[in-house]
Amino acid sequence: MLSVLRNPTYRRLFGAQVVALTGTGLATVALSLLAYDLAGANAAAVLGTALAIKMAAYVVLAPLVGALADRVPRRAMLVSMDLARAAVVLALPFVSRVWQVYVLILLLQAASAAFTPAFQATIPQVLPDERDYTRALSLARLAYDLESLASPVLAAALLTVVPYAWLFAGTAAGFVASALLVRTTALPEPEPHRGPVPDSDPDPGADPDPGQDPKPDGGAVACPRTYARAVSGIRLVLAAPRLRALLALDLAVAAAGAVVLVDTVILVRDTLGRPAGDVPLALGAYGAGSMAVALLLPRVLERGGDRAVMVRAAFVLPGAPGLLALGLAVPPGAWSWPALLVVWLVTGAAGSAVLTPGGRVVRGAVRSGDLPAAFAARFSLSHACWLLTYPLAGWLAATTGPAASAAVLSAVALAGAAAAARLWPRADPTTGLGAPAAAEAPAAAAPASGQRGSRISRPSRSTSSP
Repeated sequence: MLSVLRNPTYRRLFGAQVVALTGTGLATVALSLLAYDLAGANAAAVLGTALAIKMAAYVVLAPLVGALADRVPRRAMLVSMDLARAAVVLALPFVSRVWQVYVLILLLQAASAAFTPAFQATIPQVLPDERDYTRALSLARLAYDLESLASPVLAAALLTVVPYAWLFAGTAAGFVASALLVRTTALPEPEPHRGPVPDSDPDPGADPDPGQDPKPDGGAVACPRTYARAVSGIRLVLAAPRLRALLALDLAVAAAGAVVLVDTVILVRDTLGRPAGDVPLALGAYGAGSMAVALLLPRVLERGGDRAVMVRAAFVLPGAPGLLALGLAVPPGAWSWPALLVVWLVTGAAGSAVLTPGGRVVRGAVRSGDLPAAFAARFSLSHACWLLTYPLAGWLAATTGPAASAAVLSAVALAGAAAAARLWPRADPTTGLGAPAAAEAPAAAAPASGQRGSRISRPSRSTSSP
């Protein structure tokens, strides 16, 4: 997996991602404790609302930013968004009202909604080889796990010597370090927009959509208006059965993950009566499960295929909050704290198995020139799931208790897993994802030379080999 770091451009981008996400993990812990200080027993509702605002920014802004991503210098966009996030985070320790938290979270996540899809769309251009890109996805999952494992452990250590407000300074330092790394990295230019790839098109790299006029010089097709690009990205995601299934999987992850991220502070501080330093430890268990699976996943995907791994893991997700609901129905005892850690560990592992291969599925469904719009649209639609589950978890925990919150979101996760199993065809004629036999036909039919299309259109043996 680490061999992909031999690419100097990706190595610097990965470093930027690691330091930024480490800082973001510190902010997650600090925000939970800030909400508890401002609202007490209503902290879950405040945190759920703040995270819902975060998701709303992603849902509204990400498609528009994706539509503009090939018109703005990529490096300038990434650096400016990192610096904007650093400035906003530095203001968070000074808030004294709940509404101030909401405003700053909106500004912070607006910048993240611009940064993340552009960053995601850059990686497949830096690493065009399918196996390298798969390894990069696993490394990216590990980087995200730093937000829920290494960062909480670091936060727990820092909380023994400094107030939690200082954790926001660590977040700002992470964003500034990320900006410096991106600023000193040469990034590839975005490829021209070429339109969506139908599921039935065996060669996504062939000709542009006939409904669009080519440029006079015979080059890439002209980009439509920004709004039309944003809408086309969403339509592209919703048009492919496997991408619709991917959104159902996102709903399952969001339902289980919302229980962890919203209810942990109440479960640890109020239900179990444990100290503030145990909040990051509980979140760290969630990250530990995710990281363990991310390390194993490249080899698992080579044998099982994306569909088999992701759908099976999705059916594990409802069980974790379901067990939590059952455990909360009895008085807490000495077993409660280790049991919570185990449930969070399993939740993180199953969520990682679902989320990590998602980039492979998107990459295999669209042309290279459409990756920014596709990633932005998928980013937006997937976060719409979190927009539903975050406030649901917070409101239920505040009004009816964590047990009811876990039970309802367990049912939501089960619905998402069942929908994904139904929507994702077992035989995928385009990329071979989850269908080894079907994958070989397009490869055999492809021309021996010349116009074979972009690399992403080729069936990947790494995803379909037995």
